Amino acid sequence: MKKIITYGTFDLLHWGHIRLLERAKSLGDHLTVVLSTDEFNLKKDKVAYHSYEMRKYILESIKYVDAVIPENDWCQKERDITDNAIDLFVMGDDWKGKFDYLTDYCEVVYLSRTKGISTTRIKMELQNHA
Repeated sequence: MKKIITYGTFDLLHWGHIRLLERAKSLGDHLTVVLSTDEFNLKKDKVAYHSYEMRKYILESIKYVDAVIPENDWCQKERDITDNAIDLFVMGDDWKGKFDYLTDYCEVVYLSRTKGISTTRIKMELQNHA
């Protein structure tokens, strides 16, 4: 069984997120999503609209997602990969090169972003219409 892992906040879930999860899952058999906790988001100066528990609930309902675990800090990736016997680390290509050091633990793939959609864009467009 080929196991995949990806990371994110997955707030204001949109079709770009779903497409990323679908493409990540297509690369193997089991997809683990490591979801940033509310506390970790605060450390990153990021605030999610939905709580960790609600974002986890949403992700767990998506057919491409097999497991959701918490992300509490930047340094847990190596441990997550080892503890979960991960074969493939997947992130969007906006992170290209940032996680190449993980090739010591597993294969690393950067998937192209879905054109025309992003959480940042949604937030900006909503703010402009307020």
